[in-house]
Amino acid sequence: MSKERAIQKRQDQEKSILIEQLKKTPIVQIACEKTGTGRTTYYRWRKEDQAFEKEADTALKEGKSLVNDVAESQLLGAIREGNMTAIIFWLKNHHNEYATRVEVTAKLAEQDPLNPEQEALIREAIRLAALPISPSSHGDISAPPESTD
Repeated sequence: MSKERAIQKRQDQEKSILIEQLKKTPIVQIACEKTGTGRTTYYRWRKEDQAFEKEADTALKEGKSLVNDVAESQLLGAIREGNMTAIIFWLKNHHNEYATRVEVTAKLAEQDPLNPEQEALIREAIRLAALPISPSSHGDISAPPESTD
């Protein structure tokens, strides 16, 4: 076996071990430390080997999913034990009535009516922010624009 082939075989084994570690520990620094692989080596492999890059991304995604499952399990356990912080966290993030709300109030020096382009921009910004639209004293943009069909 040639020297280059032996190096490639060892490198492929190291990559495989690192990929498996990333599935368990989706933090590059820690996975590299646990496998004895340098971070710069990891990033060089990503740059030079598209297949490795794709496998690493998939492994990181799987690892993060695993950690999320563990964290959610711990959160549910804390809720069962009556931990108020856990209960509040769950409700704020999983129940609309307890979600954090943002209220924006402003007084305008001039009350010029919005032109159709400005109104469309505001509607889109509100839609993207997922905020409820309510009428204001500066014009009612809560009604959808009239169809010109």
